[in-house]
Amino acid sequence: MGTPRTYQTRGIVLKQTKLGEFDKIITIYTREFGKVKAVAKGACRPKSKLGGNVEPLTHSLMFLARGRNLDIVTQSQTIDGFLALRGDLWRMAGGFYVLELIDAFTAEGSESRPSFDLLLEVLDQLSQPEANEVALRYFELHLLHHLGYRPQLRRCVSCDSSLRPVVNFFCPDKGGILCPGCDREEHAQQESTEPDSIRSSFLLSVEALKVLRLWQSCDYATAVRVRLKPDLSRELERVLHEYIRHIVQREIKSFLWLKQVSDRNATRSG
Repeated sequence: MGTPRTYQTRGIVLKQTKLGEFDKIITIYTREFGKVKAVAKGACRPKSKLGGNVEPLTHSLMFLARGRNLDIVTQSQTIDGFLALRGDLWRMAGGFYVLELIDAFTAEGSESRPSFDLLLEVLDQLSQPEANEVALRYFELHLLHHLGYRPQLRRCVSCDSSLRPVVNFFCPDKGGILCPGCDREEHAQQESTEPDSIRSSFLLSVEALKVLRLWQSCDYATAVRVRLKPDLSRELERVLHEYIRHIVQREIKSFLWLKQVSDRNATRSG
């Protein structure tokens, strides 16, 4: 038997671009098929039945027909439109940030059911009234794990010794923590070969390492109980942001918007 001409899947719309006057190309993250690009014909027409069902930040049941270059969305039914995200600027920025992370980290047709479930979970978490940045940090850490980029937080990535409860150093290039001795050696070697280069590692406090280790191995209900002071929150954000940026080799654009919204909210509440 050949490949079926039509199929159905549950998917979360990551992004969209216009195609001509009335159509859209949408990028969908599906549980069964990974990332899929498809054409939503007529989605830009005022009375289109697809319309809101193929907008980013929408979880939909979709029916698709296989095409020569791109598949075609024939029907779509919204399962969850995450309305709470659309009514709050920080939640919306967080939602678009996690969508962009999924898009940046995944290739078309590469299925990862744990990553799909994690994305669905974080969008639900961001919809809750008490949502905060812990949801985003938890998502980042566990996405890295599911896609093979789990940072080493228990042993020095250079000498393999157990990390002591002192200030250590996070090194994105090496995918984890350097102990103080190895960091000095790495920095000295770097300066001798590239005197004008930017240092590749940065300080990581004892408290930040404790929190990262906990979040890496616990469920979300446990993670969200951690109360973060502003300085610790910023440190954790920086560690994961620098590591993610190193892996994808570019800035995550929606992170900058999220940061602006977060800083504005902090200024107002302060």
